[in-house]
Amino acid sequence: MTKIDIQYQDQFGRWRHLQTKHNEGDAYRSASHRARSTGKRHRLVDQDGTLLDLIDP
Repeated sequence: MTKIDIQYQDQFGRWRHLQTKHNEGDAYRSASHRARSTGKRHRLVDQDGTLLDLIDP
């Protein structure tokens, strides 16, 4: 089972870990909703460090 990390970009341009999920659809929905509500960029990264998606607000 793959782990998907949700990360957000802080005001200094660093990617900070937010949450780990096992379902890609759920991870995308959570990151997309949080990106809209906070106005920050979010990304989905799998356990190998591969970028799956980048979400702009």
